[in-house]
Amino acid sequence: MTNQLFTTLEQAEQYLRQALGEGKSFDVCIKPIFVRNMEVLSVYISGLVDSETLTNMLAELQFEEREHIEDEPAYFDAHFNYHGKEPVETIEDFLLGVLSGRIGFVTEHGHCYCAEFRKYPGRNPEEPDNEKVIRGSRDGFAENIIQNTGLIRRRIRSADLRFELMQVSKLGKTDVAICYMQDLVNDEHLHWLQERFQLIDHDGLTMADKSLEEWLFKQKFHPLPFVRYSERPDIVAAHLLEGHIAIIVDTSPSVMLMPVTLFHFLQHAEEYRQAPLIGSMMRLLRYLAALLSLVLLPLWYLFAKESHLLPDSLSFLGVAESSEVPLFLQILIADLGIEYLRIAAIHTPTPLSTAMGLIAGIVIGQIAIDVGLFSSEVVLYTAIVAIFTFAIPNYELSISIKVFRIFLLIMTALFEANGFFIALFIIFSYLCALRPMKVPYMWPLIPFFPKAFMRVFIRFPMSDDALRPYIVGAKQRKRA
Repeated sequence: MTNQLFTTLEQAEQYLRQALGEGKSFDVCIKPIFVRNMEVLSVYISGLVDSETLTNMLAELQFEEREHIEDEPAYFDAHFNYHGKEPVETIEDFLLGVLSGRIGFVTEHGHCYCAEFRKYPGRNPEEPDNEKVIRGSRDGFAENIIQNTGLIRRRIRSADLRFELMQVSKLGKTDVAICYMQDLVNDEHLHWLQERFQLIDHDGLTMADKSLEEWLFKQKFHPLPFVRYSERPDIVAAHLLEGHIAIIVDTSPSVMLMPVTLFHFLQHAEEYRQAPLIGSMMRLLRYLAALLSLVLLPLWYLFAKESHLLPDSLSFLGVAESSEVPLFLQILIADLGIEYLRIAAIHTPTPLSTAMGLIAGIVIGQIAIDVGLFSSEVVLYTAIVAIFTFAIPNYELSISIKVFRIFLLIMTALFEANGFFIALFIIFSYLCALRPMKVPYMWPLIPFFPKAFMRVFIRFPMSDDALRPYIVGAKQRKRA
């Protein structure tokens, strides 16, 4: 194939003006320029290019004098010797390059090129709000896919690091990069992902990485997340060195990590910024918080309704004052109220969110107790469970636990102690049955791997000779 896509410059200009809608879209620029003695048509989107670099480069290529040029491609290559320039062999690729932020050039006899002058609008790297650490780097991913790949490259300077770029969806053509270590990645997992990408048949990924997750894993109505999201380059780099696969989606500041298990969602970078003993303690406290956020409210409700199950020394766990509102409704309203408070905080401007939280948490809560809507014990235990929920580092998992908690509470209200344990068994069985990317969701608990299970709960020193996780199927399990 050749990069001569048009016969004349006039034909190219007419086609491109019609295809890109110049005159109807103010940001489409189709302008004739000169590369020394050659007239060239330039095509670009004004908001996606580095106009300063382009201007400086073209200033050095001003028109000299008109002369006959025998070999256009050779002349263009000799004078426009920009490192990011390449010939384009189809009109579709030419238009896609322009719409992606590259600059298209068409010579007098229709030879087409695209040059890399992209400068996407966006913010600078900054520490993500939901993954803060006391000590550690303060940079985080932004909405620019090129910038995000650079942040990973800065931490892994290996020739085996790969970024496979592709465009996903028919109209949106969103840039997506599959990132992995060539010498570590499990080929079966990589081929599974590549095949799933080929099956995506949609007009656009409007919600970026979340839309992509639902297409890749056919998530449907499963409440649990199947990938781990991270906005920290150090976390992504650590997972890549373990053999995981990362997916970077343009316009999204979070990167998807896979395959993962339930225990991946309970890890946090702070554990590795502290001494191993301190990190292990923080990890155990976080696991305990996740467990208590699930069972504490239903278990307390069971004890409050079936006081004979409690020994005399724990009789204070019941309800001291009765209310006209059934205890089940009190707990349900209070638990959902916490969720409404979180939703309201998201939609409230930052300067007002603190005041709103104080009003909702203290004033409304106290008045609800005074008027008899809630008992004081309900407010206390709901607040404690809310603290445990906020201690879970993964937002998607915390919401899933809330769904399971409400199911557990309803079953306990309907069938008392039997309902509580039956609901627990159903939840545990559901977790054990999940196998996203053919990886057990509860590994290394189910199936049980003693050494791996120990490392899940204890943060061992970095100097220990640890193996890469079994579930990733890395080509080299031993870390050298």
